[in-house]
Amino acid sequence: MTPHGSLGRRIVRDIFPPLVFLVAVIAAWHAATVAFRLPPYLVPKPAAVWSVAVERFDRLASATGLTAAAALAGFVMSLVAGTVIAFAFSQSRLLRSSCQPYAVFLQTVPIVAIAPIIITWFGYGFRSVVLVSFVISLFPIITNATTGLLAVDRELSELFQLLNATRWQTFSRLRLPNAVPWVVAGARTSSGLAVIGAIVGEFFAGYGSNRYGLGYLIRQTSEQARTDELFAAVIASTLLGIAIFSSVNLVSSTVLARWNVRET
Repeated sequence: MTPHGSLGRRIVRDIFPPLVFLVAVIAAWHAATVAFRLPPYLVPKPAAVWSVAVERFDRLASATGLTAAAALAGFVMSLVAGTVIAFAFSQSRLLRSSCQPYAVFLQTVPIVAIAPIIITWFGYGFRSVVLVSFVISLFPIITNATTGLLAVDRELSELFQLLNATRWQTFSRLRLPNAVPWVVAGARTSSGLAVIGAIVGEFFAGYGSNRYGLGYLIRQTSEQARTDELFAAVIASTLLGIAIFSSVNLVSSTVLARWNVRET
């Protein structure tokens, strides 16, 4: 089979079904608004949402860009901090048993309860939104990276001890390579949570009269009953989440593919 034929089949297999499903959802949405005579302030027609999205494109794109920047900043911070914390946990059982239960706090406490505290400490604006995104996306990195750093083959660990390997050599040549797939899995989960955290943070923190993200736009259009623009903002949020997750997933798949090649 030619490469072009293989690529064509892959496109049909991976892209065509979601597109068909999307068209079906939009058709069902339109049919419901017509059949049940739903008022526009309750459920607008797809054409109305598309129209307002085109009309307010600049505003919507600016809000999406600001939310994306906050989500990516929070995600990168969680990736770095979570890996460092996991390294510390893997080096000390006492530290791990003492502090790991408090890491669970990040996952169990609702973000809507944490966000006002962060705003009280750091004020309104981009920094607080990034911190909310960081907090909500940190836990999966800590958990996965710690598990990967500890889940080493016992025989390999004993071999390193027999060879009098230093702690750094054991970490860099055994524990860290073993943890790569775990960190990748945590990053995939964390990327989606980072977008959620950024939007929730914007609900509370906002930015200002001239700068606002999707979270603030969603709250504003909801309060003003501009449902068509509200739908457009929600769809933009969904597309942003898909875009960031897909990008992280692509990078993760590339890293794992190269890693498997190295391992073999």
